[in-house]
Amino acid sequence: MKKHSVKIAGHPTSISLEDEFWAVIKRIAKEQGLSINAYITEKEKEHPENLSGMLRLEVLRYYQKKLGEI
Repeated sequence: MKKHSVKIAGHPTSISLEDEFWAVIKRIAKEQGLSINAYITEKEKEHPENLSGMLRLEVLRYYQKKLGEI
């Protein structure tokens, strides 16, 4: 697990996630035409309570959509 520094709405914070999750978060942000900071800021507005947990769920949803499960 690695801590990554990001800026959310201009404020620095760190988020701990495994490298595999970061790789997918980067892919999702790129597919949406967003920087990682912009993507996380957008998602944080929807679910501000637990950033690392929310991002893991976003990765799960991403693959569920790819597989046609949702």
